[in-house]
Amino acid sequence: MTSYVTRKTAGDTEWFRLSRFGMFIHWGLYAMPARHEWIKTREMIPEAKYDKYFKYFDPDLYDAREWARQAKAAGMKYAVLTTKHHEGFCMWDSKYTDYKCTNTPAGRDLVREYVDAFRAEGLRVGFYYSLIDWHHPEFPIDMLHPRREDADAYEQSKDRDVRKYAQYMRDQVTELLTEYGKIDILWFDFSYSDNNGTGERAWMKGKGKNDWESEELIALARKLQPGIIIDNRAEIEQDIWTPEQFQPTEWVRHHETGELVTWEACQTFSGSWGYYRDEQTWKSPEMLIRMLVNTVSLGGNLLMNVGPTSRGYFDNRAQNALKVYADWMKYNSRAIYGCTMAEPEFVAPADCRFTQSIDGKRLYLHLFAYPFAFIELRGLAGKVDYAQFLHDGSEVLFSEGKMEHFGEALPQSNDLLVLNIPHVKPDCLVPVIELFLK
Repeated sequence: MTSYVTRKTAGDTEWFRLSRFGMFIHWGLYAMPARHEWIKTREMIPEAKYDKYFKYFDPDLYDAREWARQAKAAGMKYAVLTTKHHEGFCMWDSKYTDYKCTNTPAGRDLVREYVDAFRAEGLRVGFYYSLIDWHHPEFPIDMLHPRREDADAYEQSKDRDVRKYAQYMRDQVTELLTEYGKIDILWFDFSYSDNNGTGERAWMKGKGKNDWESEELIALARKLQPGIIIDNRAEIEQDIWTPEQFQPTEWVRHHETGELVTWEACQTFSGSWGYYRDEQTWKSPEMLIRMLVNTVSLGGNLLMNVGPTSRGYFDNRAQNALKVYADWMKYNSRAIYGCTMAEPEFVAPADCRFTQSIDGKRLYLHLFAYPFAFIELRGLAGKVDYAQFLHDGSEVLFSEGKMEHFGEALPQSNDLLVLNIPHVKPDCLVPVIELFLK
């Protein structure tokens, strides 16, 4: 067995660590302007103008079953959908607001269709719920709010009661966690208590756990769904740490104790989370695979985001990206599921990454750059029983202590294991060599 022990938390993270790969789905009214999910505050759009999107929101091509099929084909084991993003629009038939999908031309509960479809495909189901709400009348204006530059912003905000908003959140979370069966993940987003106004706008306070009444909110969630996984973004430490839009270079640790934690990198196919029609920084196929491998090689999960169009489908760019994962995971998923960071004694050579099965019996060498003829693995002599390419199960011959073809001409080492690999790279973005350990 691998020796890594992570910090204990209240949620059931065992299935989560075995799954390793999930789909994030950012979907809301912001898919209509199609130029970033924060557009309401970036462009400081007034309610009257933003209501046009509410008036015409009609995802007539939304087929949650097709989403679920694509997620499953890509090798994803769970999904997290934005039930409400910062704009405040609700994707289910909440009885606590009129600002919801059932009051648009959509006319139906979009969350329920998602839950039913993904559950039918055997995927675990998660909900994202924004702690921020730029539509709610009791949400005080702050430095992130679309109305922050209004001349009368203070007058608009002074009588707002964040306690009433906190109750609204508890009411909605109760709906989400009681009306859709078992929910595996609750993804809150996000706290910013240190982002305060200055000078004449010093009253614009950032928000955190005291505003959200996070202790009550989290206690409610755990009462309604025992074992549910909750992230740390309500400003109270919970089950998973969630580095966003960057690749950690080591296993994420607790900032005070140094303990290894359960973590999940959340990433995007392009530079935004919501559907962005003109966005051009889409990641290459090689980068997509490497991000997944890098994450698992450091003991983490990857939550990769898709931003559906306002008509409810994944556009061609997103489908192509998902197919990159589908093509690779079809043959190489064994190096991802149930795997983690390799034991410290196993050090991958340059341009390679190791993952290791949690039972410790198999080591997977991911070739980011395909070398010529040989791969030298230090410290593995006498420890490998058999080696093969994972994608096709074809044998990879190896020698120990020296490179057989060159006899005494090259340095020898008793701990050296040398893999003999074909001169032509297999037809695989990132080839994987599976090493069966003795």
